[in-house]
Amino acid sequence: MTETATHRILEVPGARIAYDVRGPLPTAGEPPLVLIGQPMDASGFGTLASHFPDRTVVTYDPRGLGRSTRSDGTTTQDPRQQAADLHALVAELGGGPVDLFGSSGGAVTALAWVTEHPGDVRTLVAHEPPLLGVLPDAEHARAASARVDAAYQAHGWGHGMAAFIALTSWQGEFPADFLTELPDPAAFGMPAEDDGGRDDPLLSGAAAAVTAYEPDVARLRATSTRVVLAAGIESRDIITWRTTHALADRLGTDVAVFPSNHGGFLGDEFGMPGQPEAFATRLREVLAEG
Repeated sequence: MTETATHRILEVPGARIAYDVRGPLPTAGEPPLVLIGQPMDASGFGTLASHFPDRTVVTYDPRGLGRSTRSDGTTTQDPRQQAADLHALVAELGGGPVDLFGSSGGAVTALAWVTEHPGDVRTLVAHEPPLLGVLPDAEHARAASARVDAAYQAHGWGHGMAAFIALTSWQGEFPADFLTELPDPAAFGMPAEDDGGRDDPLLSGAAAAVTAYEPDVARLRATSTRVVLAAGIESRDIITWRTTHALADRLGTDVAVFPSNHGGFLGDEFGMPGQPEAFATRLREVLAEG
């Protein structure tokens, strides 16, 4: 099967959604494999997609990110709205069910999607969804996350990103005063000067609805979709490892442990490669277990 991606546009209310298809539609065997992120767009999935030459692989840019544009007058990244966009995308592909891998905020969108439209997805692998509300220390986690956004608004990208790295690398529960004293950006190789920008999709508050999303546990337990929660072994005890396990406890399921870290599927897309070959092998195993 060719690995060449065909670029397409889907018109939905308030947005033009850019997506890519690698392989034939309709498929003759296994259903399409859809890979989604948030705020990461399709550009982060090239390496992972290349490890599935036998599958039709679909990637997309969430509305307002990457190549996708929006005209709905907001920058908010709402998992339920993105779920509606993906529901329309699957209909455009010829209907479900598809197999689905969601990473980070994309895993949150994926959970919202299978809650509302379970017939669209056969198996969901939700990798490290950052759902702050499921943590036992949710109040402290939300406060720390708000301090990240405040650092960005007050001092710019370098300070905001340094605070974000401190947040996402902390092991265990957050103390009440976490990030009340901000780290030095230089300690993380970040610039201290303020470039004046305040529209970063990760730090501007646009993604606040993602981390604030409250999964409907009863509906997820009852869904016809096979839901697999997953986390990278190198993420042990950091925030997204803990959110994944906390949600698994609520659902009464186990967590599938994957190689590497939060971005373990990445190749050289952003200069921070994980272990994409081993990651893809594990994803293939988990999908086959269904």
